[in-house]
Amino acid sequence: MNRKLSNIFFALIISTLGAYAQEKKAEDIKSIKSMCGCYEVQFNFAETFSYSKDSLYLPSKTKHDRGLEWVQLVEDSNDKISMQHLLIVGDNMIIKHWRQDWLFENTKFYQFDKETTWKFEELSKKDVTGQWTQKVYQVDDSPRYEGTATWVHVDGKHYWANTTDAPLPRREYTKRHDYNVLNRRNIHAITDFGWTHEQDNKKLIRETNKPDFLLAEEKGFDVYTKVDDSKCKAAQEWWAKNKDLWANVRVKWAKVFDKNQDLTLQKIVEGKPLYKHLFSLPADASKKETDKIIDSFVE
Repeated sequence: MNRKLSNIFFALIISTLGAYAQEKKAEDIKSIKSMCGCYEVQFNFAETFSYSKDSLYLPSKTKHDRGLEWVQLVEDSNDKISMQHLLIVGDNMIIKHWRQDWLFENTKFYQFDKETTWKFEELSKKDVTGQWTQKVYQVDDSPRYEGTATWVHVDGKHYWANTTDAPLPRREYTKRHDYNVLNRRNIHAITDFGWTHEQDNKKLIRETNKPDFLLAEEKGFDVYTKVDDSKCKAAQEWWAKNKDLWANVRVKWAKVFDKNQDLTLQKIVEGKPLYKHLFSLPADASKKETDKIIDSFVE
């Protein structure tokens, strides 16, 4: 093959690969954004295996719960999609729940270590080519856990799977003090009725300069069934009223994260955790006020 034909051949390959990558990314974005909307949710967790050396060890009770949840699209750009979850309790009581951000080919991570510390880590661009990072935040928009993986679209299935460390979930940390890290295998799958969040979790005891001890394993399966958006009207109205307050909170956290260094947070300041300070603010609280609160928790 002469040089001219060779150049044409490779140009065609590059063009084809580029077109495929763009088509694949568009399919990824469609899957991610399909998680927005109004959902009836079933939360299910069961401890499966115990490895405790304590003969009196008691596993966590099996948990079944239900709720109505609005997933609000907060930010929508080519390389970032942000979605806020809002729980609806009763007719119109709204609880700001977790937030998930999806970043394309992200290289900067805050990996949970233990207690209230996250270790900053930076990967090379080649390590995350074509991948999406899911960054999950606490109800006060402080970090929770994050991981990167490739969305898979095959045989009519659309899913993303990643394993990463996280703090104890709210259903556990007020009851359990015998482990301090939850190693989570998260699988988000898009279905014809909505989506599912499947988890295969390991409850770990982590101590400095010691290998992790596996205390127990857990299975989680959360089912999000799409319902008409009108059922979540109360959450939509709450977000319209409160979105500016939480935009200020996100901006402040972004500045904290942009320092690209290990992060440790205080658990309690002036007798209250961070979320209680922020949840007690009026919707028109100033950015100066939210900045000051967050600064008081960052060591």
